Amino acid sequence: MTTTTLAVLVPLLPFLGAVAGLLLGRTAPGFVRPLAVLPTLTSLVLAALVAVRQGGDAAVNAATELTPTGSVPIELALHIDGFAALVAVLVGLVASCVQIYSTGYLRDDPRYASYAALVSLFTSAMLLVVYSGDLIVLLVGWEVMGICSYFLVGHYWETPEARAASLKAFLVTKLGDVPFLIGLFALATDAGSFRITRVLGAVASGSLDHPTLIALLLLAGVAGKSAQFPLHTWLPDAMAGPTPVSALIHAATMVAAGVYFVARLLPLFEASQTAMVVLAVMAAVTMAGSALAALAQDDIKRVLAYSTIGQLGYMSGALAVGDRGAAVFHLLSHGAFKALLFLAAGVIIHAAGTNSLAAMSRMRNLRDRIPDAYWTMTVALLALAAIPPFSGFFSKEAVLGVAEHVVTGDTEHAPAAAGWIVLVAGLLTAVLTAAYAMRLWLLAFRGRGAEAPDHGRQPLTMTVVLWVLAAPSLALGGFAFRLLPDWFDGRDLSPTLTTSVLGTGVALVGGIVTYGAWRHTTALTARVPLGAVAAHPEGDAAQVEAEAIATHKPAYGDIAYAPDPADPGRLLLGPLHRHAAAGFHMDAVYRALFVRPVQAGASLVRFLDREVVETYVRGAGALPRWLGAAVRRAQTGNVQTYVSALLAGTVVLAVAVVLVATGA
Repeated sequence: MTTTTLAVLVPLLPFLGAVAGLLLGRTAPGFVRPLAVLPTLTSLVLAALVAVRQGGDAAVNAATELTPTGSVPIELALHIDGFAALVAVLVGLVASCVQIYSTGYLRDDPRYASYAALVSLFTSAMLLVVYSGDLIVLLVGWEVMGICSYFLVGHYWETPEARAASLKAFLVTKLGDVPFLIGLFALATDAGSFRITRVLGAVASGSLDHPTLIALLLLAGVAGKSAQFPLHTWLPDAMAGPTPVSALIHAATMVAAGVYFVARLLPLFEASQTAMVVLAVMAAVTMAGSALAALAQDDIKRVLAYSTIGQLGYMSGALAVGDRGAAVFHLLSHGAFKALLFLAAGVIIHAAGTNSLAAMSRMRNLRDRIPDAYWTMTVALLALAAIPPFSGFFSKEAVLGVAEHVVTGDTEHAPAAAGWIVLVAGLLTAVLTAAYAMRLWLLAFRGRGAEAPDHGRQPLTMTVVLWVLAAPSLALGGFAFRLLPDWFDGRDLSPTLTTSVLGTGVALVGGIVTYGAWRHTTALTARVPLGAVAAHPEGDAAQVEAEAIATHKPAYGDIAYAPDPADPGRLLLGPLHRHAAAGFHMDAVYRALFVRPVQAGASLVRFLDREVVETYVRGAGALPRWLGAAVRRAQTGNVQTYVSALLAGTVVLAVAVVLVATGA
């Protein structure tokens, strides 16, 4: 079987599994789980075979014209280089783990069949994006992922949070997709083709007329899909969906699509220094802002969501300094350890038996109850904090190292300003990342919240998946930075001494300071009577928590517990904590700048339609109605009346004729 045939089967099998799962979900429910797991696993095996055959050598290209368009042709094309081959393996691995994990996590869910089919369709769409050699075909996968995420985030549609989150995710990403679509058409018009290879050829020859405009339009779509500032606000709210969905969307699929797209077309963005600086600023604001927000969140899944936004900022930063190898390297390692973090968080939630216990300040004694989640999440958090020798260290250092090369002038792929922006923001984010990773570990596994009910041992399918993902989280970076250059344009990905020392040093500082703050707050709250906590209000939410502590009554959810007040995030952030916990009020800004003006405009249009347009319409209808009423009164049915009116009219006409004749 040829490599092209294998590549076609990789996205096709999950698609067929999704169709079969939807058709047989009601009539043959026993086939739902095999149809969810087996096609995705087979797709993973085939993606691995494609990667082995491609081997980092020349790209595999194949194309056939879908339909004659009369202008720019649209082709069903494959373009599989080293980047595409490895990213497809990651997508298959994470999707397979999510499907296997979901068989245990959602074993009692009545809508599991539709859920599993949507996950398979989502996987198929992402694989189509990865392998596509035509921008329109890529756009199809891009949009299918968007609609699948809408349904998956809203899986628990009975809750208002899930409904609002799914709608928000759909609208915010579509807001970025509009300029993205315009940019694609402008790019194809300038290049004369939607084929990626021909577009890159046009960029190399300098035949694009508007590279800056096209790049900025495309970046809007990338910001929406990859949750980069300012279109990042949908991602934390998407936590309302099932936890395996969070692992799928936030690790290797949808949010990675924007970064992967820029990596595919990086020469286009390098053709505009303005676009590179804009991308660097976008990445820097995203990194630092999301890390601060993560340090203030109490919900464990929201911490991980903001963490995802920040790590995607690292990838965008690598692209902003012109190195797609470092960006995709971090995409691969992040996909493994972030999927592990979300699935381990799902084990924590499953052990508590309620989403109420997703709040870290209410967790207690989880280390002994769920040891698999404890050890694997520890590995993943060390990788997230970029502590050597875990995978996150090598991939994050690759990003910082290439930024250093730009700053020192060793490479001219990007302006020096972009290098400085990415390097400074990257080091600052490294401190904050280690801080919120340490905070999560302390509150989740060494917290002093109330004891949650023990819901028994977790399903084997859930715990096995954790250890499968722990392997690449631990070992991927150690050998990948030596092997991946052959797949990634031959660029060196080895850690540099300066950034390794700086990055690891600031990460250790962030972790140690957070641990010290936790010890301080723990000792402080241990000496303060519980009743005294209620006298320290810090806003409505804090007051509710304080009252719960003082009275030992539940403040949230369906379990009686008392929150743990020993949160180092409050001490570290100080007065910034309230703003960071609210995501720096970006939703309020959007409401003021966009939602309220649109609502006001809609109210004005409604007023004009009702009071002005409808008035004229009603008037136009009233005049004939009045005339009809008058004529109707004249229709009495009396013949004598009609003859009298006829004679009177005849006399009037005769008099008028005489007067006219006399006057003439």
